[in-house]
Amino acid sequence: MIFPSKAASMVSTKKFTSDLEIVNQSVTLRQMFRPARQMKFSFLENSSEAVLVGADPATPPREEVRGQDEELTARCQDLVRLLDLDDLMDRLVVEWNPRMRSCAGRAFWPQGLIQLNPRLASISDSEVERTILHELAHLIAYERYPYRAIKSHGKEWRQACVDVGIPGEKATHELALPSRSHRRQWQYECPRCKKSFERVRRYKSAVACYECCRKTTGGTYNPSFQLIEVRLAR
Repeated sequence: MIFPSKAASMVSTKKFTSDLEIVNQSVTLRQMFRPARQMKFSFLENSSEAVLVGADPATPPREEVRGQDEELTARCQDLVRLLDLDDLMDRLVVEWNPRMRSCAGRAFWPQGLIQLNPRLASISDSEVERTILHELAHLIAYERYPYRAIKSHGKEWRQACVDVGIPGEKATHELALPSRSHRRQWQYECPRCKKSFERVRRYKSAVACYECCRKTTGGTYNPSFQLIEVRLAR
């Protein structure tokens, strides 16, 4: 997993919250995440070949890779420099993240960070290259339009894909990567509207129902609507 993830509340997962939004007692997530929009994407395995500048298709698969990859970082920097994005080039780093499972790769803007799933190395070098280019296209799109609310896989991203050599790139993958499931241990319910949702992690601070706060206090935290916490016995 640039999803730019635009959190409108303390609850961003559509699966559990629907229209229930949460307000933090001190600051909303919208304020916290505005400076750094994060994105997370993966891709299809059956795509056409695409190789980065300087890549050697005959290179054997990497084993137990982790941490920053200086070679891949340099290749991405060279490609970005050709597109006259020098500021992004200075920030750009590619690294292997062993904690990633079902996600093939993800990009973080404005940090300029690309993270890759080490399991890609055991699939094929061409898949590694395509994943990097896919994520690099996200960084390029957001670097070109930093003040515009662009779609993650919109026309700006598609144009960036063309620029890096992967026209027609898809937004998702069909790779044989393991998935992960988490048991939800906490349930939260608004004492007023009775809307509820479940979470894997417990909130570390007091939160309230955003909809109820918005109707009564204009969106400011109101302890009268603080969510009721219940630990699920499963």
